[in-house]
Amino acid sequence: MLPLVALVGRPNVGKSTLFNAFTRTRDALVHDQPGVTRDRNYGVCRLDEDHPFLVVDTGGIAGEEEGLAGATARQARAAAAEADLILFVVDAREGPMDDEILSWLRKLARPTLLLINKIDGMNEDTVRSEFARYGFSEMLTVSAAHRQGLDDLLDEVVERLPEEGTTETLDTDPNRIRIAFVGRPNVGKSTLVNRLLGEERMIASEVPGTTRDSIAVDMERDGREYRLIDTAGLRRKARVEEVVEKFSVIKTLQAIEQCQVAVLMLDASEGVTDQDASVLGAVLDAGRALVVAINKWDGLTDYQREQAEALVSRKLGFVPWAEVVRISAKHGSGLRELFRCIHAAHASATHEFSTSEVNKALETAYETNPPPAIRGHVSKLRYVHPGGSNPPTFIVHGTRLKDLPESYKRYLENFFRKRFKLVGTPVQFIFREGVNPYEGKKNVLTERQLKRKRRLIKHVKGR
Repeated sequence: MLPLVALVGRPNVGKSTLFNAFTRTRDALVHDQPGVTRDRNYGVCRLDEDHPFLVVDTGGIAGEEEGLAGATARQARAAAAEADLILFVVDAREGPMDDEILSWLRKLARPTLLLINKIDGMNEDTVRSEFARYGFSEMLTVSAAHRQGLDDLLDEVVERLPEEGTTETLDTDPNRIRIAFVGRPNVGKSTLVNRLLGEERMIASEVPGTTRDSIAVDMERDGREYRLIDTAGLRRKARVEEVVEKFSVIKTLQAIEQCQVAVLMLDASEGVTDQDASVLGAVLDAGRALVVAINKWDGLTDYQREQAEALVSRKLGFVPWAEVVRISAKHGSGLRELFRCIHAAHASATHEFSTSEVNKALETAYETNPPPAIRGHVSKLRYVHPGGSNPPTFIVHGTRLKDLPESYKRYLENFFRKRFKLVGTPVQFIFREGVNPYEGKKNVLTERQLKRKRRLIKHVKGR
């Protein structure tokens, strides 16, 4: 277990910039707009290879206790309460305006270090004198955006941290199932993650767009290990206007690429909208296993449930292989069935096939239903071999495969699905034709062949 450092302060003082500098990543969204960060975001600092530690980026504490600001402040306080060292980040350009946070930190009685950020272009002695009334014996000045003073900060942090911490870092076990919860804003993704974790780990609110970053959390359930990734809601491109929201979309698309199973969450009261179709398109483009979860099912009448079933069946008919489960993230109903579908989709997406079994399947499919003749010629499927997993990929070799109809390709996909019992995952076929070694080569005649050709032409003309 690694020691934990929490970044705490008002909104827009540079905590996320400092987090990215510590972790050498761009995991935290950074923007001039205050209040971009809301949930806790954990990362590992390995700048000192002998003394790695965990860093948690928190939302700004604005002094409000209601709404999103209050929820953000509670997340920051929870991170500070479990930290081995608190970096109290203040803005050098705005001066000492953090008296309420300082009072709370003193009551918390955790090891705290005052960090004055945005010092570039300013007189450090003048800035230190302004913050002297806070009563800290040591004050460090940095510019996180320009990486100024980070080496001295790192040395000070390592010196103050214990050898062992109490917080577990994200596990790198490849057997851990990576699940991304995706969908439109306000469909219950954060509520579901909180229900699974049994704590208020994510900020859940009725305000659309509450989640702005992709937050990963490890979890163990019934002896199996998972990584849950809560993502920002995706809206139609035409409605994405703010720069912060554009970065949130990028983070969500990255989470889809990195996951193994994507859980597409729908609002049962609204059915399948165009926005849901765009989210589903992103999952299909990434080739990830898919489970469709219809949330808020408990609040519908029998008639509304029938209408919702019919709408989902009609609009999601192009992904018949995806299993659909009805859940209530708020009350926790349907979660056992949800995980059954996740396990089935993950097993199908990551299954490793042998060359012999896929060749037997191709031979059986070819004999059962041969390809149709196109312009008097029939495509020949000679052999197939596995090309990868997540999604399962099969590479088919043969001749005249460019003329193979799309209907026959769908037949092969459905045959392999039924043969190997693949559910919840797309199946990809790659068709490769054999190369003609003499294609593009001109047959050069010898001198003797040229003489015979001339005699033959002369003989034909003479007749």
